[in-house]
Amino acid sequence: MPTEADLSRAEWHKSTRSSGNGGACVEVARNLPGIVAVRDSKNPDGPALVFTPLEWDAFLDGAVRGEFDLP
Repeated sequence: MPTEADLSRAEWHKSTRSSGNGGACVEVARNLPGIVAVRDSKNPDGPALVFTPLEWDAFLDGAVRGEFDLP
């Protein structure tokens, strides 16, 4: 995977559970070939994390199963 992905055509989406009050939200772009990009909604011009679709699906699966829940 390239060290820097071209995100110029990314279609960013926030969770439907995200409130519009400036909370701590992330946006995800899944429309780019071979990558899933994640960024801080409060800093849209800042850096983004880039994952393969397999990595992203593994993360979502872990989140659903509670792997990242704090004790």
